[in-house]
Amino acid sequence: MTSKKRSGGKSESLPDGLEAPRRHWAATVLLMALTVTVLDSSMANVALPAIAGALRIDPANVVWVVIAYNLVVVVSLLPLSAVAERVGFRRMFAMGMTMFMVASLASALSTSFLSLLLARMAQGLGSAMLMCLFGGLVRNIYPMSKLGMGLSLNAMTVGVMAVLGPTIGAFILQIASWHWIFLVIVPICITSYFGVRFLPDVPRSASRFDWIACLLSAPVFGLSVVGLDAVVKDPARAALCLLISALAGWALVRRSRGQLAPIVPIDLLRIKPIAYAVGASAFSFAAQMAAFVSLPFYFKEVLHYSYGDVGILLGVWSIGVAVMAPVAGYLSDRYSVAVLCGIGAACMALGMGWVILLSADVGLIWLIYAMLLGGVGFGFFQTPNNRALLAGAPRHRSGAAGGMQATTRVFGQSFGTALVAVSFNISLANGAVIGVGAAVACALVAMCINIARYLSPVPDLEF
Repeated sequence: MTSKKRSGGKSESLPDGLEAPRRHWAATVLLMALTVTVLDSSMANVALPAIAGALRIDPANVVWVVIAYNLVVVVSLLPLSAVAERVGFRRMFAMGMTMFMVASLASALSTSFLSLLLARMAQGLGSAMLMCLFGGLVRNIYPMSKLGMGLSLNAMTVGVMAVLGPTIGAFILQIASWHWIFLVIVPICITSYFGVRFLPDVPRSASRFDWIACLLSAPVFGLSVVGLDAVVKDPARAALCLLISALAGWALVRRSRGQLAPIVPIDLLRIKPIAYAVGASAFSFAAQMAAFVSLPFYFKEVLHYSYGDVGILLGVWSIGVAVMAPVAGYLSDRYSVAVLCGIGAACMALGMGWVILLSADVGLIWLIYAMLLGGVGFGFFQTPNNRALLAGAPRHRSGAAGGMQATTRVFGQSFGTALVAVSFNISLANGAVIGVGAAVACALVAMCINIARYLSPVPDLEF
């Protein structure tokens, strides 16, 4: 079976996915790229207390090790998605993996806060060069009959690695310095080079690249996160950043409204299932990231657990995700996505709220139960929601849908991290508790979006 894809205004016949065993090798390479990008991003969170101590940085500033990385990713994902359609997916993959690996080595060798920030920004660029390919690759690797499995596998990998990373990082810190957080992913990067030739041959686009839209997209995403971070410590700067972000967003929407395939895919947001999925995903990932930036501080400095105990607690969350993500993917073919995602978001909020309501002298087992509930909710939410987002787009816009999905995830994570920075600026002593509270609030917003999605049902679209 073949399908049509538009490229430079023409229609080209494409095979319906790759044949085995090439499909298996290409899927493995894709999952390796997913692993290194998500694993590195999440592992760095648990190392923040150690980095702050080693480089003598206060907690309100050390979160910029995460924010700087996410800011570069979130402002460059959509433009890089358009670039990848023009230079080729394989070439972009090789360049992105090289950039990511070199920047990881630079992060490990950093001896100052400034050098670490610069290395993390370079890492973010390499990560964006890989992330912008994920949606388009999965759509062209798997045939339609196996697309649901591929989307579920990718969604499960992202969800598991986002929470497994802090667990691995905690155990690394138990036996080694924080520098090894960035070194351990280098072997995976090297191994992935052997599989680049198995990736699908996606036709290149000959359409004009919209540089103005590309430039406008940067302040829309970047300045909104910077402005939020400065709300407490510099309200005037925060207001200016948010105002510029809003004006750039208004101009970007007006410019993109009449385009058939805009860099910022507002055309896809007119599809209601995708619009609901984007909103719910942003707040879900904000909740997850706010929790996983705050919880290491809470467990270590408030409850006085060791890094090993922190690793166990965060690992329990990943177990919940790993168990529930494929189950939720199976159930999403049979039950309403809004119901499944609403239950998942409610479980996330309940689990994180339970953590901060438990007394300081409570046994570890009760915290394990609370973290397990949160992980089950996260896994139950993400798989059906991501499938609704990616499968709801026409195939010729699969690259844009994948870029939007990745942008939504990273923007949500950046938003959640910025909320933690605001929390520590409000109260250094109680910042961790306030940060977890912000995570609960974001999960509740995601739940409300799914209630609205359930009350305003729309038919699922197939392309």
